[in-house]
Amino acid sequence: MEIINPSGKHTLKLETDFCGRKLGLEVNRVGFRATSSVLVTYGDTVVLGSVVVGTKPVVQDFFPLSIDYEEKYYAAGKISSSKFIKREGKPSDNAVLVGRLIDRPIRPLFPKGYRQEIQVVTTVLSMDPSFRPDVIAMIAASSALMLAGVPFDGPIAGLRIGRVNGEYKAFLSEEERAASDLDLVVAGKDSGITMVEAGANEVPEDVIVGGLEWGLKMIQPAIELQNKLRAEVGVEEKEYTLILPSEEVQARVDAWMDGKIGAEFRTQNTMERNQLIDELRWAMHDEFSQTISDEEAGVTDKMSDEEKMTTRTEYYAEHYRADYNDAFELAVKRDVRKNIIENGVRPDGRKLDEVRPLSSQVGILPRAHGSSLFTRGVTQALNIVTLAPLSYAQLVDTMEVTDGKRRYMHHYNAPGYTVGEVSRMGSPGRREIGHGYLAERALMPVLPSEEEFPYTIRSVTEIMSQNGSTSMAATCSSCLALMDAGVPLKRPVAGIAMGLMMDGDKPYVLTDLMDAEDFAGDMDFKVTGTTEGITALQMDMKVHGLPVSVLAEAIAKAHAGRMFIMDHMLSVLAGPRDHLSPYAPRIEKIIVKPEKVGAIIGKGGEMINKITSETGAEVDVDGDTGLVTVSANDAATIEKAVSWIKSLVEEPEVGKIYHGKVVSIKDFGAFVNILPGIDGMLHISQISDKHVDKVTDVLKMGQEVNVRLDAIDDKGRLSLSMRRVEQ
Repeated sequence: MEIINPSGKHTLKLETDFCGRKLGLEVNRVGFRATSSVLVTYGDTVVLGSVVVGTKPVVQDFFPLSIDYEEKYYAAGKISSSKFIKREGKPSDNAVLVGRLIDRPIRPLFPKGYRQEIQVVTTVLSMDPSFRPDVIAMIAASSALMLAGVPFDGPIAGLRIGRVNGEYKAFLSEEERAASDLDLVVAGKDSGITMVEAGANEVPEDVIVGGLEWGLKMIQPAIELQNKLRAEVGVEEKEYTLILPSEEVQARVDAWMDGKIGAEFRTQNTMERNQLIDELRWAMHDEFSQTISDEEAGVTDKMSDEEKMTTRTEYYAEHYRADYNDAFELAVKRDVRKNIIENGVRPDGRKLDEVRPLSSQVGILPRAHGSSLFTRGVTQALNIVTLAPLSYAQLVDTMEVTDGKRRYMHHYNAPGYTVGEVSRMGSPGRREIGHGYLAERALMPVLPSEEEFPYTIRSVTEIMSQNGSTSMAATCSSCLALMDAGVPLKRPVAGIAMGLMMDGDKPYVLTDLMDAEDFAGDMDFKVTGTTEGITALQMDMKVHGLPVSVLAEAIAKAHAGRMFIMDHMLSVLAGPRDHLSPYAPRIEKIIVKPEKVGAIIGKGGEMINKITSETGAEVDVDGDTGLVTVSANDAATIEKAVSWIKSLVEEPEVGKIYHGKVVSIKDFGAFVNILPGIDGMLHISQISDKHVDKVTDVLKMGQEVNVRLDAIDDKGRLSLSMRRVEQ
């Protein structure tokens, strides 16, 4: 039975084959009061994409678009494991990251100056556990925007791609994800790629390029389906006004700026350049403010010259400054692009393939377990590494993950002072979470296993100053700090941000992107990796789709840039230190049989708590692998706890002498406990070299004796002897 739509509209559902499954888009079934809504189904995954458009432009200097990804535990058939909160609350880091993933290919497809408030909400209503639902949510967001009547230059679609046994594959199962050496998200439209994000296990550049080509081809059916849906629904376009400087204002500013940005503005001293630009900006405002007529500004003859100037300035600030400021920014942007395209000269005077000046230090914080200070141009990142036992790993409980753990965490902070601004201090925002995750992803493939290095690792980047590419500075500084902490990385990792200026169809690729170029350019492409291959990617662009060939050129040039930065990093610290900080906890690991773990833990945790309280050491046990880690600040404490644990899990060894306790006496002999939970039979004939009439003549309950393990029969029974063993 069809759902009754209050507007009298019939439900409409279109389907197409998408990577081996049916992709369905349905409208008029739910979300009646939203501007537009689309129900997207793929397998057992169901995602609602809804859009609400504000009625009036918002008076602010940015596009008020918000895109949220809502995880619902019920979609996965689970209830939150939190003891205190069972409903969904603050978005998880994963939800924030997916929201960014959807936002990044969509936001640039709106015209500059569009100020209508738009809220996009993607809600996962049902989740097929065989694949992740994020790219389905991306399609839901794009589909809803296509029906909202807004100037969205879509549609877009995305695909998460892995590589298993050398072959690209989409919608990987959990097992396939574990076997894949690539986790690549490609988003794009019919004209080309609009966004890329990836984590990889040191894969070659050509593997990435091949994945981009494959992904762009595979998303086309989802794009065609959205276009078909829009055509069948019949969308009415909404009227809108672009908040842009008038042609008159722009022409006036362009004429005033002509010839004023000379060679002195192209200096590697970014702070000096910014100061010159600001001085030029205010000189323009001062001059234009005094050109306003007396009548318009309300200037009278009774006013002094100073009062007339002040009145004009105040009137200009209220009615004109914002427009002229926007025109000024556009003129500066055009100057940056012109000099790069026509002269090959960047704002700071560098060549297109030149990296900003580098300097780094390690071990600069005496009490930290590892630290580094990485400086590239004016961008500077301080990184601090802290080591702790494995029990300090972060527990992860989301819609997609149950009882997961994060053993390695990278957190990123960039307060307002890093850009010379006054700003509110608070919890990390979407940008901070995203940059931290990218740097974390860059280092994950080269971290040692828990068995090799049984530590939880927290890396924190404190940005000290910035003028572009702080996430790549965070990656480089983190790598240096990890090596300073003695973390045995497989190989060091370096990262670089690549930029782009398109002149028609001709690309100008920029190595080591700075803020002015990011503002004026067409792409921000971050690439991290080792000497062996790429570990992470993230690309955002402002143009409406790029061919794979342009991205391939950027990836190739990024390799040379990464290697240049890598050489610098290795000149500071050639590899991981062979020792830990004296302030880092010491950890010793023991591998036991998983069935022996119960002896260490004891009933209700009684034994492990006793070991911890009496020795002062921390003990962590992995019941699945049998890995036991013992941590403390001194070797004596660790040795005491380790000896205790070994005694609990020790296997009996024939020929070995044990100090045991009599636990049972029989006519034919006695049972002696030699190891926790392990008793052996001491026959009356093996008590002494002399004849023994009665066991009780020699032994009593609770008596401690030395015995030798003579044999273990095929049923696991132990035969003991006191004869010829010194008591």
